[in-house]
Amino acid sequence: MSQQEQAEQVRHGKGFIAALDQSGGSTPKALAAYGVSSDAYANDAQMFDLIHEMRSRIVNAPAFTGDKIVGAILFEMTMDREINGKPSARYLWEDRHVVPFLKIDKGLLDEADGVQLMKPLDHLDALLPRAVEHGIFGTKERSVINAANPAGIAAIVAQQFEVGQKVISHGLVPILEPEININMPDKAQAEEMLRDEILAQLDKLGADDNVMLKLTLPAQANIYQPLVDHPKVMRVVALSGGYSRAEANAKLARNKGVIASFSRALTEGLSADQSDADFNATIAKTIDEVYAASVAG
Repeated sequence: MSQQEQAEQVRHGKGFIAALDQSGGSTPKALAAYGVSSDAYANDAQMFDLIHEMRSRIVNAPAFTGDKIVGAILFEMTMDREINGKPSARYLWEDRHVVPFLKIDKGLLDEADGVQLMKPLDHLDALLPRAVEHGIFGTKERSVINAANPAGIAAIVAQQFEVGQKVISHGLVPILEPEININMPDKAQAEEMLRDEILAQLDKLGADDNVMLKLTLPAQANIYQPLVDHPKVMRVVALSGGYSRAEANAKLARNKGVIASFSRALTEGLSADQSDADFNATIAKTIDEVYAASVAG
């Protein structure tokens, strides 16, 4: 795999990053939205088989290619499985020309100072070398901000960059995701605090270090422009965060240089009962809409 070619696509490719990284906690909800109820599986193994079938169906859709999809974020178990007889990350890049990323966090701690930090990531020393072997380009780690608390936001950004440095040390590019809860009353204030904390941390990075940022769509369009323009930031991507796809696309289109990285909004309207023709037509329409919003800025 050409890491240089992948880096060029991540920096400058037109399109968006697909989030196919539902974990054990979010998989039942994702399957339910896909029309697969909990009585369709008896245990976690069967549940993960079903979600892999859903992801494989998405990736194999004719419209799911590097023409409009820059990259895709995978769950660890997806990385360890195959699509069409080939390891998932290799299949994404070699057959679909989509850059593979890996979700590496293991969930959230209880809230403190208005934020939920990531649980300890003691598994990274074993996971990151495996990611490199699989041909993964970068990683993604999520934590959550629930209040405009300066101490909490400083702590969450510091943790994101600490994990990011470990990722960088393995030759991978981290997507830092300090998500802001869209329902918090002081969301706009938190976004200003988050931007300024990230800028301060970016200035501490080494000369050859690069990160990506995955951020909640902001209340004020283009408030994250200094991050988009920062030389240490390869790309700023946006999560849908609970907005409908239409609302998320409308907000995204107003933010210059930001592209989508949607999960639930990407799979909206897909169903296990659809024929392949209907499924492929639905995902193609979704990809066109999210692509249009991503390149609008």
